[in-house]
Amino acid sequence: MTQVRALVLERQHELALRDIDLPLDVGPGMVKIAIHTVGVCGSDVHYYTHGKIGPFVVNAPMVLGHEAAGTVTEVGAGVTHLKVGDRVCMEPGIPDPNSRASRLGMYNVDPAVNFWATPPVHGVLTPEVVHPANYTFKLPDNVSFAEGAMVEPFAVGMQAATKARITPGDTAVVLGAGPIGTMVALAALAGGCARVIVADLAQPKLDIAAQYQGVIPVNIRDRNVVEEVAQLTEGWGADVVFECSGSPHAWKTIMDLPRPGGAIVVVGLPVDPVAVDIAGASVKELRIENVFRYAHQYDRAIALIASGKVDLKPLISETFAFEDSRKAFDRAVEARPSDVKLQIRVAAQGD
Repeated sequence: MTQVRALVLERQHELALRDIDLPLDVGPGMVKIAIHTVGVCGSDVHYYTHGKIGPFVVNAPMVLGHEAAGTVTEVGAGVTHLKVGDRVCMEPGIPDPNSRASRLGMYNVDPAVNFWATPPVHGVLTPEVVHPANYTFKLPDNVSFAEGAMVEPFAVGMQAATKARITPGDTAVVLGAGPIGTMVALAALAGGCARVIVADLAQPKLDIAAQYQGVIPVNIRDRNVVEEVAQLTEGWGADVVFECSGSPHAWKTIMDLPRPGGAIVVVGLPVDPVAVDIAGASVKELRIENVFRYAHQYDRAIALIASGKVDLKPLISETFAFEDSRKAFDRAVEARPSDVKLQIRVAAQGD
């Protein structure tokens, strides 16, 4: 164990930037990474405000952060695809490679997965971490650390777009214009959708999403999204609907949005069980898919960002210094309508 400075969630509502013992020995197949940038995720904030997410309860001090990019500083035995000095981003969930889920290629749903900043696993809001090389991905020269730290949430969008089985020219609807909803919209466009209707209550978030060609914003405070979709599709309906809000209200009319034979991809997680109109889904033969994190998406996500087809930079609302990490989290708790993604720069200025 090595003492390092980190942002520690001591307990619900209590954050401290302090020294903590973390494992930093570099074994075979591992790499040590100097952390540069870490994104503030909704799950991090939820642990801060609620102390738990479902069965995952913060019972002991835990380092936060799982959306990260940095530089390789040490390479363990057997690692050949990475070297010291490589700029990288890291996939935060490490499964059991021998589990049935992993053997089926669905390692994201492996019950034994160790995921950064999910109790009791520490996260990466700290200057250095050690991570398996197989889940560490080199960043192209034209992809910044800030963009590298966005690969993790964008991978969720990639998973959703993959589950949707998009056909080029499709029309999609995204319910919810938060960070994940907007990234789902971008992934859907990159995957072949001709247009994506993004619906939300917060006009500033819709304005950010509307910067992207192909996005049609709908503020549900003053417009009915079912009517808007019907008008845009001549009454046929959308090919794919992505539910990214996590709001139970979305499920009251969601079956009215897809076309017959269309798909609903569930990304947002309601806190409590919701009523689902099974008859409404049946008479249209709708396909309902679910998304939990992602699997096999990092390479594709990085390739899309590097190609210029997906520009995530407009989604970064503000970047905080490591010493101001608590300010970053308190800002995230405010949930300003104009904020999409907040980041923390762990590296010293000029690095």
